[in-house]
Amino acid sequence: MTIITISRQSGSLGREIAEQISEKLKMPLITRKRFVAEHFTDLATPYEMSMLEQSPKFYLNAAKDGISFKEHMQHRLMKEATKGSCVILGMGSQIIFANHPDAINIRVTASDAKRFEVFSKKYGLQATEAEKLLKQSDRRHKRFIYTLYELDWDDPLLYDIILNTDRMSIEHCVELIAFNISLNESLKFNKSINAENNMIKRFSESKPTFKHPAEEEFANILDMYGIVWQYEPNTFPVKWDAEGNVTMAISPDFYLPKFNTYIEITTMDQKYVTTKNKKVRLVRELYPNISINIVYKKDFYSLLERFGLSRKDEANEFNAD
Repeated sequence: MTIITISRQSGSLGREIAEQISEKLKMPLITRKRFVAEHFTDLATPYEMSMLEQSPKFYLNAAKDGISFKEHMQHRLMKEATKGSCVILGMGSQIIFANHPDAINIRVTASDAKRFEVFSKKYGLQATEAEKLLKQSDRRHKRFIYTLYELDWDDPLLYDIILNTDRMSIEHCVELIAFNISLNESLKFNKSINAENNMIKRFSESKPTFKHPAEEEFANILDMYGIVWQYEPNTFPVKWDAEGNVTMAISPDFYLPKFNTYIEITTMDQKYVTTKNKKVRLVRELYPNISINIVYKKDFYSLLERFGLSRKDEANEFNAD
């Protein structure tokens, strides 16, 4: 199931995009005028229906059953979405479905010049008339969202995708939305498969594939002590270049949840130990809440010998990163 919410600036062709994506994907299109007419007649008088069309503040008033029209709109939109995939135009749906796992919240925008052009052609207006009408429309959109949710309609963080129709045709936008939905469905499928595989692994007694026998021996020692461990569960970036790309990172070999501590095994030549020490030092500086410790070669093998485990040939020394 997919829920597409579309918020648009007047004259940005957002409505046309909503209509075409609805047609292309065979999803019903839900608009405010139609939704209110179909879902509020049992809650509101003719006068209240008229006020809901004109005033966003009126949505804060209580309906016949004592619940606000705003709450009814939220609940009934959510209920409508449970019936199957749909496209919702406006109504603050980008906020109502902000955290919905199946929702894609889209904003359609354009430059003032583009919007003036669209309005002039659509309604036969002069440039000054089109400009005045668009400013009024923008104020109404902003007022609706702020009155009901005290949020800024222009805030880009409310949206997953922002489409600028200055250089993108309606067809181009529709194809991008359809591709994004297809990609999301593919990712959901892969995530589901991975989750099933993880469940299988969780109940499997097999251990992870270690990069070096020394790591497996250390894991055996932890098992002997009954200490729960995780193998390389996290990676910590410690250096970045001028563009913000990660240039150095460390994935500590073990994490011990009981002690909230990361362990880095070191059985390498001294020149590699120096690099590893540097990485651990940077982790401590950049992530002060992270506890990380190095088990050095001499300490590690001393621990192995204490438990009667065979000491591996030091020629097999490794870099666990």
